[in-house]
Amino acid sequence: MNRLLHQSVSRGAVAIRATSTVTTKPPAPNQITKQNAEFDKVTHTGQAWDQSDYRLQRFDISKKSVNPNVAMHLIDQRPPEDCGDKRVVFCDGGHPALGHPKVYINLDKPGVHACGYCGNRFYNSHATKGEDMKIQHLNC
Repeated sequence: MNRLLHQSVSRGAVAIRATSTVTTKPPAPNQITKQNAEFDKVTHTGQAWDQSDYRLQRFDISKKSVNPNVAMHLIDQRPPEDCGDKRVVFCDGGHPALGHPKVYINLDKPGVHACGYCGNRFYNSHATKGEDMKIQHLNC
């Protein structure tokens, strides 16, 4: 019993996190105007707060890190896949274990058809020519 108590106490001591005592006090909300507002980095969900927002307290120990490679921008850089004369294609995200449920995409209409799960784009080269590549369809 004594050994179990000693192990739990020692684990608890390891779990204590060192906190920073050096913090800067943010300006009051009434001191922030449109001219002097400094916003933090915008996240992939569009969140950015000015320097007086209380939600920035969680970043007083370390800086906020934002990944600039947002998935929708990376998918947009991939060219659409030419499916030849196929009228229906399927998309499963590329890998059975890491992808998404298989969805079937109808390519009868001219234009580029996007998968509703992953955003991969497909087109029928016989129905889509020239200016039709600017037409965008989202299949869910």
